[in-house]
Amino acid sequence: MSELNLEILAYEETPLGLLFLRRRELLSQPGTVVTEVTLNHEFLMSSLYTDSERVLAEHALGMHGGRELSVLVGGLGLGYTAYEALKSDRVSHLEVIEFLPQVIHWTRDGLIPLSAELNQESRLKLTCGDVYQRMQAPPSEKFDLILIDVDHSPEERLADQNISFYSTSGLQAAQSHLQSDGVLGVWSYAKDSPFAESLRDVFNEVTVVPVTHQNELINETRTDWLFFARN
Repeated sequence: MSELNLEILAYEETPLGLLFLRRRELLSQPGTVVTEVTLNHEFLMSSLYTDSERVLAEHALGMHGGRELSVLVGGLGLGYTAYEALKSDRVSHLEVIEFLPQVIHWTRDGLIPLSAELNQESRLKLTCGDVYQRMQAPPSEKFDLILIDVDHSPEERLADQNISFYSTSGLQAAQSHLQSDGVLGVWSYAKDSPFAESLRDVFNEVTVVPVTHQNELINETRTDWLFFARN
């Protein structure tokens, strides 16, 4: 750790803008080291609070009673959703589709906290690509769980072209990639009623799960929202 308690692990030019991976020790909690990602100098994710990313996988697994499950995760991030799913012996195969190759390289190069666990996992496949394009294309295989954590919310997207996924037609296309008893899960930092209605246009059962934590760094309670749907 540097004298300023901040270490820049990676600085990347990407199609979405400037991407930073950094590690720092919290001055308010000496000994606590966190890994953080920023995009265009805006905070994107942190290893400090990962409850909602992990619950995205945990809750979807709880909704599905099967075994030998095939899982698709859209968005690698710091790997917490994928890792939580892989902790279950009911998962036989998990593919992560990550738009930015730099993020995949961080994992393979040991720069994120879960690198060791993910790199030794034989059930894991990391694919560089656009999960939304995959959802719009005819399915080459079908999954038991599809978990999407890419955009900030259905209304605040990292790229404008992602909007079609959140529409009724986009969700119908996504549904074609699910097994008949499959579960779709989508992460959002905001509760979005129009998206929930679009889900109900396509799926028989829609559940919205809030995940709340106390952010002690800014003394603020924060709630993320998880949307789950199945037939």
